[in-house]
Amino acid sequence: MSQTSSDPTKGASDCCGPTCCGGTSRKTPDIREVVKERYGQAVQQVLRGAKPSCCGSSATGMGGTDPITRGLYAEDEAAQLPEEALLASFGCGNPTALAELQPGERVLDLGSGGGIDVLLSAKRVGPTGKAYGLDMTDEMLDLAQRNKAKAGATNVEFLKGTIEAIPLPPASVDVIISNCVINLSGDKDQVLREAFRVLRSGGRLAVSDVVIRRELPESVQKSMNLWTGCVAGALLEGDYVAKLGKAGFTDIQVEPTRIYTKEDTAEMASSSCCGEDVTATLAALDGAVMSAFIRATKP
Repeated sequence: MSQTSSDPTKGASDCCGPTCCGGTSRKTPDIREVVKERYGQAVQQVLRGAKPSCCGSSATGMGGTDPITRGLYAEDEAAQLPEEALLASFGCGNPTALAELQPGERVLDLGSGGGIDVLLSAKRVGPTGKAYGLDMTDEMLDLAQRNKAKAGATNVEFLKGTIEAIPLPPASVDVIISNCVINLSGDKDQVLREAFRVLRSGGRLAVSDVVIRRELPESVQKSMNLWTGCVAGALLEGDYVAKLGKAGFTDIQVEPTRIYTKEDTAEMASSSCCGEDVTATLAALDGAVMSAFIRATKP
């Protein structure tokens, strides 16, 4: 059984979107709008020099990280990038290090945020290749363009749109990467169909994502705060593999890169929205949630 229903807003908490702390309550918030608002606000924190938390609503400061985003990039990689690209990274992995990008390839990052993985990919594919970044949040796109200019990247293009409707023609890219974004979609089947469509024959999907290792309590699935923080929208591993196969992909592999412990979930709970006590719920996640690198090929 999939972790998400056909209507992901049904039964969602009405006090875990980004505006709830300001007094606005939404009974049935739209997943996409909540995600856009959350990450739009995160950009404002980045511009103030803070590192927003992936799993909660508070910023952790320049040196702080949360269990999902901690320690993903090597020091030599980080040194190549604008600081604001690093601060605006909300990923759960480092797909550019695992995707085996080759010079001359065309790569697309789904949900590119501040552009960190696009800029790293651009270096790997070189001047004969190209790196696209796709995001739906205006604030993130503005920040990504700034980071592109600071990095002096000439083989990079950022596109506005959703990952359910990629604004590129069929068979136009060699590789698709993504970093803890597909799990945020309310229609993952459509995301994977679109990824399959824009990949050329022999192209590959190489994404980092949060994956569930066992069934989760209903309360976790319904929590909007956890959804936008990368947990409740995640699929069971078997469901993820099945959806990839249904979309047409072959050679599917799921490789765990980080399994979250009881201590990790306690950190997530400490930054929960509006003082909501989610400690008991998150305790149920001990060992049930992992970051994974997911590979698949378009025949």
